[in-house]
Amino acid sequence: MAKKPRIGVTGTAKVWSPGWWCAALALRLAGSIPERISVRHPASGQPLDGLLIGGGDDISPEHYQGDIDKPVKNDPARDELEIRWIKTALDNDIPLMGICRGAQLINVVLGGTLHTDIRSLRQHTYNRPGLLPTKQVKITAESKLAGVFNKIHLRVNSLHHQAIKSTGKGLRIVGRDLDEITQAVESEQHKIIAVQWHPEYLIYLPSQFSLFRWLVKNAR
Repeated sequence: MAKKPRIGVTGTAKVWSPGWWCAALALRLAGSIPERISVRHPASGQPLDGLLIGGGDDISPEHYQGDIDKPVKNDPARDELEIRWIKTALDNDIPLMGICRGAQLINVVLGGTLHTDIRSLRQHTYNRPGLLPTKQVKITAESKLAGVFNKIHLRVNSLHHQAIKSTGKGLRIVGRDLDEITQAVESEQHKIIAVQWHPEYLIYLPSQFSLFRWLVKNAR
């Protein structure tokens, strides 16, 4: 039997972490072994074949030359931990997937910037959070992500008030919502897919589960 790939999953250090449990379930169902990594969950030291950067609190604005006077709920220790892991993945060509905050942080590490608060940019979509797939997203037809989903029109959930503003080196925008706010990016240089929504809460939808299958497939 082929060895199952080991996927590192970063996220909050809180004991109760629905994001971790749901992502871990998705990765197990996709055929991998998830390993939780946080400021309270040190890595085991076993080699990782893939990395998932999870959602959570805001990213400290000093990492992307943002407005340090705007109110943000940040976690500096987590920022530093995940930045190190993202750089390790990039240096070693480890497949990388970002979810919400994770997508934003991958972008920041690659030199991109963020909208600190997108609420004033909203005209066609609500900004209130929700776990159900009610927001419309269009995926670029010729993108890697369109091949993963096998469709270009999606309904996704939304839990964010920040978003990618300018893309980092090697990233291109491949998904936008009705307000043209970035919802997905990918890289041609690296094995990177990053989305602004939370697919770990939508794995009952085949298109959303396919994101985890992509990560596991590329980690083999």
